[in-house]
Amino acid sequence: MTTPKAPQNPFAAMIAQAHEMSKSFNPALESFTPRDFEKLWPTMPREMMELTFGNALHKGGLDAKTRLFLTLAGLTCQGAQADTPIRLTVRHALEAGATRQEIAEVIGQMSVFAGIPAVTRAAELAQEVMAEKEDDQT
Repeated sequence: MTTPKAPQNPFAAMIAQAHEMSKSFNPALESFTPRDFEKLWPTMPREMMELTFGNALHKGGLDAKTRLFLTLAGLTCQGAQADTPIRLTVRHALEAGATRQEIAEVIGQMSVFAGIPAVTRAAELAQEVMAEKEDDQT
């Protein structure tokens, strides 16, 4: 019987430990990925977004679309570590009335702050969501 090779860095060790722990709770979680989490989180209707984090409670404040743009900008600056949140935010921004052009501009604006690799990754993720949305409409 061989023992598994220990991960090389503390982060990898933490992820491996969490993976083993989740398998012990439920063997079906062995193949669960962060992307699978997105399937559990439906896109919120526009009205609900306005109620929860739009200007429904603060008249004259930022609307849900603007807040989602700010969220997308911040997540873009975080780079590749934010794949799932970026996809969810783009999905919600589209639902809140954002256009593809507006989403592209928000992501592009962050190139000054986040750098080209982070912006490229965010753009790829946004394109994935937009392609999924096109598939849903056909």
